[in-house]
Amino acid sequence: MIIQRPTGSEHSLDAALSIHDLTVAYHRKPVLWDVDLDVPEGSLVGIVGPNGAGKSTLIKAAMDLVPKASGRVMIYGQPYRKQRRLVGYVPQRESVDWEFPVSALDVVAMGLYGRIGWCLPVTRKYRDMALAAMERVGIADLAHRQINQLSGGQQQRVFLARALAQDARVYFMDEPFAAVDAATEKAIVQLLRELRAKGRTALVVHHDLQTVAEYFDRVILLNTRLVAHGPTTQVFTSRNLHETYGGRLNLLDEAAEAIGRQKVTA
Repeated sequence: MIIQRPTGSEHSLDAALSIHDLTVAYHRKPVLWDVDLDVPEGSLVGIVGPNGAGKSTLIKAAMDLVPKASGRVMIYGQPYRKQRRLVGYVPQRESVDWEFPVSALDVVAMGLYGRIGWCLPVTRKYRDMALAAMERVGIADLAHRQINQLSGGQQQRVFLARALAQDARVYFMDEPFAAVDAATEKAIVQLLRELRAKGRTALVVHHDLQTVAEYFDRVILLNTRLVAHGPTTQVFTSRNLHETYGGRLNLLDEAAEAIGRQKVTA
C-alpha cells in the first residue's frame, strides 16, 4: 500500500490539488473522514471505491458545493474561491435538468460566463469559442439542438465541451463514462490524454475497475477513509482493492491482473 500523507507545511504549494485532513458529514454521519493527499500537476487521477464511499462528495467538497466538517482544500496553494477560474467541472448526467429549454451551444457557452460576466450577452467571439470546444468533442453539428433531444453520450459530450471552454487547469469529472456509448468513451479518453499533454490535471470518479490501469496514471482508493493513493502501477493492487471493497466484487482479482499485465508490457 502507498499512502503519501503530507501534513501542514509538507503539502506542496506546486500541487494542482492539496486536500488537508478533510472530513465531510451528512446528518452527523461521516461521508469522508480525515482525507489528506496531494495531486501533482499534469496527472490523470481515477477516484475509485464502492457506492457510498464518498467519491462524488470528495470533488464536491473540493469545489465548496458541500460543507466541510473540518479540513481544507487548496488549488495551487489557494482556496477554491480564489481559484475557481482554474477549475472545470463535469457533473453526473443524472443531476442535470435536461428538460430546461436551452440548446447545446447555450450550455457550452455557460462555461465562458467567468469571462463574459453574468447577465451579459454572449457575443459572436464567445459563441465561436464555445463552438470550437464542441468541435473538439465531435458535436459541433449539434450546436442548435435542444439538450433534451440529445442521446446520453451526446449530453455527456456537451458537458465535456463546457468544461473545455473554460480552459481550466484542474478538471473534476463525476462519472463521465457512466452509460455512454463506445464512441463517446473513446472520445473522453482521448480528451483526457490531450489535457494531460498540456499539463492539465483531471480527477475522475470512475467505476470500471477493468479500465483504471489503462485510463489513469494515478489512483485514489476511497471508502469513506483514504485507503491508498499514488501511481496506478504501485497502488492499484489486489490487496488494496480488497481493502477498499471488502472483497465484495468478483472482478477485483481480474482488475488487479490488468495492472500486472500493464507492468509486463511497459
